[in-house]
Amino acid sequence: MENFIELNTENIASEHICCAISDKKCADSYQAKKDWLKKEFKNGYVFRRLDERAKVFIEYGPAENAWVPITATNYLNVNCFWVAGKYKKNGYGKALLNSAIEDAKEQGKNGLVTVVGTKKFHFMSDTRWLLKQGFEEIERISSGFSLLAMKFDDSVENPKFNESVKSGECPDKNGIVVYYSNRCPFAEFHANESLVETAEKRNLPLKVIKLETMEGAQNAPSPATIFSLFLDGKFMTTDLSVCMDSRFDKVIEKLKK
Repeated sequence: MENFIELNTENIASEHICCAISDKKCADSYQAKKDWLKKEFKNGYVFRRLDERAKVFIEYGPAENAWVPITATNYLNVNCFWVAGKYKKNGYGKALLNSAIEDAKEQGKNGLVTVVGTKKFHFMSDTRWLLKQGFEEIERISSGFSLLAMKFDDSVENPKFNESVKSGECPDKNGIVVYYSNRCPFAEFHANESLVETAEKRNLPLKVIKLETMEGAQNAPSPATIFSLFLDGKFMTTDLSVCMDSRFDKVIEKLKK
């Protein structure tokens, strides 16, 4: 279809990765995402985007190497998948998804798998749209996440969430606890800068846990390893804007209703 490009270790230094293109305050975490990608390319990870200065891209790789607490043998796991702004409703989403489907079939995979919200979650794909494209819900957990799969053969084993996410809680039960990784170019800045100030103003204990390894991410207490905030042990949100002083109370109060 349109001219998509695939990032790799050779071109990633000179190519943008869609998010945070002009957000100077997130420059360091933007580079951290690029460094994360360079490592993951060696594990079969794919970052494919429209050859424009736009947020039109898909990321995926072998589920066995996914930085997500799921078990999905011989599937490709879809991570970030985004078509934004004027590029919506122009066929880009279907073209990107089809490219992942074709890759999965060529590799002899059982299908595609992805984590979404049972309602719209920040930094996660549109659940209803994916269901219309042939995904089906395989599992749902109490914290509001669903595991979707597109299986090429009904007889193959279903993917599943790992036990670490089943309770919807994290081990630390006091104050704010955040888990994040460099899968997102915004997470490190806001978790370590914006949220520190926000927590201090409210006299709330704060613990920020960076997921540094694949194994750590696969055993995280939330499927949203880009960014997940817990309050007094309970999962609250994937919305990074909660880190900001001007947004924290609004986001939390809305979730408590």
